[in-house]
Amino acid sequence: MKNIKLTFLLLSLFWSLQGYAQYQKPTLTDKDSWSLVLLPDPQTYSRYHRNGGILNLMTSWIYENVEALNMQFVLCTGDLVEQNDFMNPQGNTGNMNSQQQWSFVRSAFSKFDNHVPYVLATGNHDYGYKSAEYRSTNYDKYFSVEQNSMNFRALREIGPALNGASSSVNALYEFKTPQNKNILVMVLEFGPRDTVVNWAKDVLNNKKYVDKDVILLTHVFLNKNSNHIKTQKYKMEDVNYGEALFEKLVKPSKNIRLVFSGHIGDPDVFDGHLGFRQDKNMSGKTVTQMTFNAQAMGGGWHGNGGDGWLRYLEFLPDGNTVKVKTFSPLFAISPATQSMAYKTEANQEFTFTLN
Repeated sequence: MKNIKLTFLLLSLFWSLQGYAQYQKPTLTDKDSWSLVLLPDPQTYSRYHRNGGILNLMTSWIYENVEALNMQFVLCTGDLVEQNDFMNPQGNTGNMNSQQQWSFVRSAFSKFDNHVPYVLATGNHDYGYKSAEYRSTNYDKYFSVEQNSMNFRALREIGPALNGASSSVNALYEFKTPQNKNILVMVLEFGPRDTVVNWAKDVLNNKKYVDKDVILLTHVFLNKNSNHIKTQKYKMEDVNYGEALFEKLVKPSKNIRLVFSGHIGDPDVFDGHLGFRQDKNMSGKTVTQMTFNAQAMGGGWHGNGGDGWLRYLEFLPDGNTVKVKTFSPLFAISPATQSMAYKTEANQEFTFTLN
């Protein structure tokens, strides 16, 4: 009996060591590549005190790996908080009120200030009372381009005012890659208004920008079947979801090459958080559209917020090849769980081309 137990312990140790030996820290496959990090909806990290440490772990990991991954900027798909303006959360609504949630998420991202640029989309939960009952957000009370000098230097355009105030929920940024190519990042509000869509079209058709590749960041775009989302059941009026945004802005554009979004999910089913498709625009160029979220992983809608999953995209020096990796700093932090730190399914780790 002792021999059986000893054999079992040795086998357990062996497989544990195998997992540990196989783990490799995220790195670039080409030393001349550059990367961006895509953070999914953080709302469930923000609404429970117990989950906040996971988002701080994620942002700390990003902070520590800016140089190693030649990281040019960080993008977040929106729903920064669970409730925009709700002072008495109870039960599944969370145990942090809206002011606490906004303060927390601001603190989590503040470590990027003057270290790496970051662009945050706004989601439906960032508006109204609980979720997009009307178009008002507390985003501007907690985030502004002046907080991060690197954002401020990159800012090129601010979109139409929101509730009478200038707001970076609609904005255009410009970044220079290590290959000396300028990339534009345009962020648009949740369900952009027609005024915002028209502003975006005019800006991207400006001769200053028309020949530069654009990454579009918005909250709602693709569903889990990788179809453009047509409609949502929110009270907010004057909205353009995925299908309308594609037809009015993305397809006619000559220079939008990438679209990133979040929003969707399915309790503990990762495929229900993902979407991916490529379409030709009216100029014949390929537009790659990626939805990435994780908020209902790790225990469903009211679980730990998403198991720490994020994505980093490596842009190779050929200017055409992009490698996608799905990674969790939460699992990576301990040798006991490092074997689970990457998702390697075909829709989680893959390569695509921009043309």
